[in-house]
Amino acid sequence: MSSENNQAVATGPGKRKAVLLAITAAFVAAGVAWGVYYQLVLSKEEVTDNAYVGGNLVTLSAQVTGNVDEIRAEETQLVKAGAPLIRLNAIDADLMLSQAEARLGNVVRQERERYASVAQYDAVIAQRRLALATAQGNLARRAPLAADQTISGEDLVHAKQAVDEAQAALAVAQRQAESVRSSVAGVDLASHPAVLSAKGDVVQAWLAVRRNAVLAPVTGYVAKRNVQLGAHVTPGTPLMAIVPLNQLWVDANFKESELRNIRIGQPATIETDLYGGKVVYHGKVLGMSAGTGSAFSLLPAQNATGNWIKVVQRVPVRITLDAQELAAHPLRIGLSTTVTVDTSHGEGARLDQPMVAGSAQATTTLALPVAEAEKLADDIIARNLRF
Repeated sequence: MSSENNQAVATGPGKRKAVLLAITAAFVAAGVAWGVYYQLVLSKEEVTDNAYVGGNLVTLSAQVTGNVDEIRAEETQLVKAGAPLIRLNAIDADLMLSQAEARLGNVVRQERERYASVAQYDAVIAQRRLALATAQGNLARRAPLAADQTISGEDLVHAKQAVDEAQAALAVAQRQAESVRSSVAGVDLASHPAVLSAKGDVVQAWLAVRRNAVLAPVTGYVAKRNVQLGAHVTPGTPLMAIVPLNQLWVDANFKESELRNIRIGQPATIETDLYGGKVVYHGKVLGMSAGTGSAFSLLPAQNATGNWIKVVQRVPVRITLDAQELAAHPLRIGLSTTVTVDTSHGEGARLDQPMVAGSAQATTTLALPVAEAEKLADDIIARNLRF
């Protein structure tokens, strides 16, 4: 019995020592594995959950003044680019177009009369020259008779006055003709500045009629509808917003100490709270903000104070999203995400390249057929030019 107890006492410390050695070896192996994993994986990644979905918020506003007669879209509805969403009352615009057309016709007729008056003044000049020649002939015939005292000196004075009056009348007619001729010289009637100005008023009034229909500039979902029926709106008044959900990105706010290895073009993976880890988006680093978030805040921090505590700043990094993945799993602006950037390739640029020629975004839905308005004005000019 005593030998068995001694054997148990001898074997007890040996077992504990073996267990402790095994635990120590396990911790060492875990530490080595963690070090290898950090060196091979974690050291080549930057992760942040301070990341949110961003996108364009296209504000829709009126281009002319008017009262709202019709609203064709509500919030959350999908609208196509070019679709009329709001229609304004067109009575005032139609009236202004009619007045502009009448003014154009009146200007054409006035200018046509001015062009015709050039020939009239030429005829007046010819008449004044004939009167002057007649007066000069009368004076030439009376001068010898006055020397012989065949006629009185008073008749000779009257003859000289008639010549002077004829010369003055000719000068007046010539000045009037020059004035009229200077206002029409060098251009035909249809190209006269007054006619072109009135034509421009017709085109502008025609555009105002067409702009009573407020069109969607892009395809997207309606959000923030502020306009109501009967409201009086003016140019620039926000009516509603359209969010194109096919043009989204992610703004990941990395700490300033995490930007050391981030480069433009590096691949990134994005997980959202909306879908969880089941859906992983793939994108690339598009660029970095030119300043920290606090630098662009409404009230920037003032660090030149007596009491100062260093706060780690964050810089927004924009991540693009794959269009096909975004179409398969739509996102919404403002959703929370977790972004992981693969920094294993660190030879890229930190700042974006110079802007290339071309439009980053463009729309043709707001363009109107101005040629149709010009044809309308040309028809008015042609009708008023007929004799």
